[in-house]
Amino acid sequence: MKDKDTAVQEEERTLSLEETFEQIEEVIARLETEEITLEESFQEYNRGMKLLQHCNATIDQVEKKVLQINEDGGLDEF
Repeated sequence: MKDKDTAVQEEERTLSLEETFEQIEEVIARLETEEITLEESFQEYNRGMKLLQHCNATIDQVEKKVLQINEDGGLDEF
């Protein structure tokens, strides 16, 4: 049986940026419900933070691909 951290990490690897944003919206909606327990809210918060880290890493990778160092040492966008 996989622990929740491992399951979230595997989920992050397969999610597109748009899917990750949807997952974050679901986490926020769950946190806003009155029926959520303190323990569940802590778990959802952690899940949301991991999803945000995944988004940041993905965006950083895209930015690095967009910028290229030119021959003069400057940066070119393409």
